[in-house]
Amino acid sequence: MRAVSVVASPLRRISSVSPRASSRRCFSSSRRLDATWGFIGLGRMGYAMAKNLRTNLPAEDILFVQDINKAATSKFLEENPTGVRVADNVREVAEKSEAIITALPEPQHVAGVYKQMLEPPTLLKDGFVSKERLFIDCSTIDPMTSQSVANAAHSSGQGKFIDAPMSGGVVGAQAGTLTFMIGAAPDVVERATAILSMMGRRVLHLGEQGAGLKGKLANNYLLALNNIATAEAMNMGVQWGLDPKALAGMINISTGKCWPSEINNPVPGVIEGSPASRGYEGGFGVALANKDLKLAIKAAKDSGVKLALGDQAKLFYDEVENAENCKGRDFSVVYRHLGGKE
Repeated sequence: MRAVSVVASPLRRISSVSPRASSRRCFSSSRRLDATWGFIGLGRMGYAMAKNLRTNLPAEDILFVQDINKAATSKFLEENPTGVRVADNVREVAEKSEAIITALPEPQHVAGVYKQMLEPPTLLKDGFVSKERLFIDCSTIDPMTSQSVANAAHSSGQGKFIDAPMSGGVVGAQAGTLTFMIGAAPDVVERATAILSMMGRRVLHLGEQGAGLKGKLANNYLLALNNIATAEAMNMGVQWGLDPKALAGMINISTGKCWPSEINNPVPGVIEGSPASRGYEGGFGVALANKDLKLAIKAAKDSGVKLALGDQAKLFYDEVENAENCKGRDFSVVYRHLGGKE
């Protein structure tokens, strides 16, 4: 894995605009057209990302936003009254933006949104921008759906598609400290990095299109398993009468050290301010962890990759997700489901 250096400069401006595009502008057509951007998906992650993007863009640039939740778009416009336009639909975003970022929940949402944006394949002729778009999908979905969407964008010649799932959660999205794992052709890496760096701290180029998602799913598969193993090991030690802080301290200077043991320890009181110490509130939701685990398992099976632990872990996360005292909590709540002392 190689890290791409962060580039903070804005994209090159569009120097001209067709008469038709000028007539459709919702802001003054007497001055030069500045860069136009699109953001689709104002959920908990997307809202914060779009807000950071708008903050870091030059004041004269325009950000078009769209979400099926009208309350979210209204709130976003209210909080960001300058340089923001709410599009009526995703096709309008595609027509009016030279770079479009999507942050959507599930594979079917990504497929549906891109179908609406790319059909009919006339963006270069009928759109507001007369050059290829850059489509950056930050959703965590399966690689096959992502590849299908990428093929539609590339084969129609309307734009370049990049998969760029992120890590860092809602807190990272709000703070602008996300890590993006991207799959992209080398010729668009610098441009994509400049855009993503306005919403995050690190951009890692893992290879061609699809590589970002595969890297993210492999990481989150390991995270899901480590989370269960850490909860089991901590529960084992506590039930044996060990002090949980002492046990965690030992693990974290030994071979068992991992992110769930050191940063997100599942035992309340071990890590001050962790979800476990707040009644398992916030953090990485167990439903999201389960979703990513299932995506990783499916992608592995589609590729003929043998897994020893995935299916058993999935069954366990299904139990945790559906348990009334665990539902909607951080995924470290698996410790509670194991009967751990709180």
